[in-house]
Amino acid sequence: MIVDSPSNSALAECSLPKSHLLSLDEKLSDFTMTLKNQDRTKKKKKCFIEKIQGMRQRNERDVGKDSPEGQSKLAPESTICGSMGPTALDQSMQTFRVFVATWNVGGKSPNRGLDLDAFLRAHGLADMYVLGFQEIVPLNAGNVLVIEDNEPAAKWLSLIDQSINRPTNVSYRGWRPSTTLSGSLFFPKPSLKRISKIFRVENGRRLKSCNCSMDLERKNSKDFCFRCQPSNVSEGDISSEDEEDEEPSGLELSEISTSFGVSNQRKYSLVASKQMVGIFVCIWMRTELIQHVGHLRISCISRGIMGCLGNKGCISVSLSFHQTSFCFICSHLASGEKEGDELRRNLDVIEILRNTQFRKICRSSQSRMPVKILGHDRIIWLGDLNYRIALSYSETKKLMEANEWDALLDKDQLKIERESGRVFKGWKEGKIFFAPTYKYSNNSDAYAGETVKSKNKRRTPAWCDRVLWYGNGIRQLAYIRGESRFSDHRPVCGEFLVDVVVSESGSKRGNMKVGAEEFLPPYARFHEEDGLID
Repeated sequence: MIVDSPSNSALAECSLPKSHLLSLDEKLSDFTMTLKNQDRTKKKKKCFIEKIQGMRQRNERDVGKDSPEGQSKLAPESTICGSMGPTALDQSMQTFRVFVATWNVGGKSPNRGLDLDAFLRAHGLADMYVLGFQEIVPLNAGNVLVIEDNEPAAKWLSLIDQSINRPTNVSYRGWRPSTTLSGSLFFPKPSLKRISKIFRVENGRRLKSCNCSMDLERKNSKDFCFRCQPSNVSEGDISSEDEEDEEPSGLELSEISTSFGVSNQRKYSLVASKQMVGIFVCIWMRTELIQHVGHLRISCISRGIMGCLGNKGCISVSLSFHQTSFCFICSHLASGEKEGDELRRNLDVIEILRNTQFRKICRSSQSRMPVKILGHDRIIWLGDLNYRIALSYSETKKLMEANEWDALLDKDQLKIERESGRVFKGWKEGKIFFAPTYKYSNNSDAYAGETVKSKNKRRTPAWCDRVLWYGNGIRQLAYIRGESRFSDHRPVCGEFLVDVVVSESGSKRGNMKVGAEEFLPPYARFHEEDGLID
């Protein structure tokens, strides 16, 4: 007889079925895998958090870098594209040349013999033209209170188009007036919006208000709206301006344009144009670059009679170029050379900055496209700012005759107000090396005070017409005035190199001319590092 040992008997009584043992093994294996996954997830989170913190620290260090060297190495944090993830890693910095000009034309409509080549310095170097005009129509009650006249604006557009798009082997022939602009009782003049379509890219097709991809937004909901850069020119797109006027017209608008060649072969095409009574602004870009422009918005602020009419005020244009936001402000501020009038101009600037607000048009809820002027990456302010010289006419004339320009500039109201911090705090302006731009006698190089005997009509010469900028990524190359006798003001021009954040999937290159200083005329080589910035 075989007797089981106590230990074997106890083991036999405690043994479990084989199926139960397999189930325990599977549960143990699942539990082990869960622990491994949790550990892997913790490591990923830790790595992701460390990466974010590192990028944030780098961004904080780079924000305070003002030197051109520092700006050229790293792209500044953009307000419209994210600073983390693949978006930031795919960014690069490119430099583009921007030409800015302002001109108070004294209520005169351009004549057919007016040549803008000297004013625009149309050498084919600029990537973008930003042109602002004041008093393109007389500031009378009819234009201010009733309806603005668009005919002068159409003429200016045609002249500009001729100048910047004319081939080098074609001589200037002047603006050829068209009877199509005259209108009649039954066939009124076409609106400026309809006229502007002639100078736009691809036969009047209009820029998209928003060029964000909805599919991309769903796929990358945490990325900002400029991950994609699709073509933003489409026939059915909604313009950032108001809807097109459906006015009856028997006019052949194509006759207004006198440019050379067909419209979609233009070197430069119109991006935006807007008129408010006498203020008129237009922006032109190289045709091949317009596909990278989006989010075009326009805002007008009236600061004229009783603070609400459009004879004074500003037009502000907001747009995105690649992944950088731009804002251009063209203004005509309060006039007058009595003591205290500079405070009215200060108030105009303050109210413009406070009240200008661009409407939200981006389809993406993650968009950071700014709605206020100072929220943009690159900001340029141009116009007839109307700041005068805080001296009497005789004192000013004496300093001018002695060529005491520094002493005269020390009495410039805008310089005084800026340095005191009462207006344009933090803004920059290039060193002025040109004579006062206002006020000249008709078709003359003599200031009006030299020919007017009445003290009431005499005006002290002043630097009324100015160009300023705000923020980093903008370097001025030139700050000069034109010498056209067309108006009682002389035009003022500025040339800039502007840094733009570009996605690697976007344009691979800017205008290579902008990096070569030898292309600039000698008098245009004004740099911040030379100490020529106020």
